[in-house]
Amino acid sequence: MSIVFRYLAREIGAATLLLLLALLALFSLFDLIRELGDLGKGSYTLPRVLMYVGLSLPGHVVSIFPVAALLGTLFAVSRLSTQSELNVLRSSGLSLTRLAGIATVIGVVFSVFVFVFGELVTPAADDAARKLRVAAANTNVVGQHFRSGFWAKDERAFVNILNVTTDSELLDVRIFEFDPAFKLQTITFARSAKFQGDGVWALKWVERTTFASEAVKIEKFADSTWKSALTPGLLSALRVQPHQMSLVNLYAYVSHQRENKLSTARYELAFWNKLLQPVSVVVMMLLGIPFAIQSSRSGGVGGKLMLGIMIGIAGYFVNQLVAHLTVLNEWPPLAASLFPLCLFFLVAAGLILGKEYAARMRRLVGS
Repeated sequence: MSIVFRYLAREIGAATLLLLLALLALFSLFDLIRELGDLGKGSYTLPRVLMYVGLSLPGHVVSIFPVAALLGTLFAVSRLSTQSELNVLRSSGLSLTRLAGIATVIGVVFSVFVFVFGELVTPAADDAARKLRVAAANTNVVGQHFRSGFWAKDERAFVNILNVTTDSELLDVRIFEFDPAFKLQTITFARSAKFQGDGVWALKWVERTTFASEAVKIEKFADSTWKSALTPGLLSALRVQPHQMSLVNLYAYVSHQRENKLSTARYELAFWNKLLQPVSVVVMMLLGIPFAIQSSRSGGVGGKLMLGIMIGIAGYFVNQLVAHLTVLNEWPPLAASLFPLCLFFLVAAGLILGKEYAARMRRLVGS
């Protein structure tokens, strides 16, 4: 391992860690401001609010690390360029392509950390945060997500929901109601359920099976109502979002949805995004290099960081746009996940090679 590599790794690593901590502090502040609106509801006290915000941090680490790596690379290389250290290194034979290679190796190390952290720490922390949030509301509802759908306990009833749409409509709902002795009384199946307010859900295409001591009665209704402590807000707190699931759970859930001939676009997209996220760390670091070595007239380190923030925001919006279009138009999820990465990689490679060619031409003209 060369001295140059160790020096650049130390500079980029320290800058990335510093900016990651700054971004985490900013996101934690936003989370705290949002959660303070529910302060005092049930047993949701300030210590629990702070604990919830703390448990949300691992999820933020994974999602914002590519931007932190971009900003860290911009900051470190810009500082070296401003202090003429980069010029000395380049005069000693460090080309931009070699600098990009060093950044790639550093990015691979970062990527391993992000992947392991995202698979081992983040899902457990997100699950603990959800349970803390629900328990603090003093509700009788508890729930968990399985391959068979979402299951919730509502006092003496167990509820199975196969799917939830983006507008909080429940699909394929099964309600198992028990008496105080926990003997099964009724099983209610509904094709869909919409929240009407005050704990009331409107059920469509209902089939109810009642178990009596002398017989079993089956009734069918076009419409019915269901009184429950479940609300759309509570479901969103209990339900695991695709980006919060581990790769193993996502793969199992996608397989289950395919077996039942249900839409898997959102979950497949989340699977490929999580699998390719380490690659995005490397791509973002490469993208930061050509912008970091602009001339001093293009702005100082502060200006470069602002430029990096704009690039990060642009990358986020491109990812979100492609994700929504993929779900709406049923595009291949793998292609949708690869498109932003390939686009930014081509931009980074083009700028690096272009600057390297321009530098060689200046040396030839000067000689």
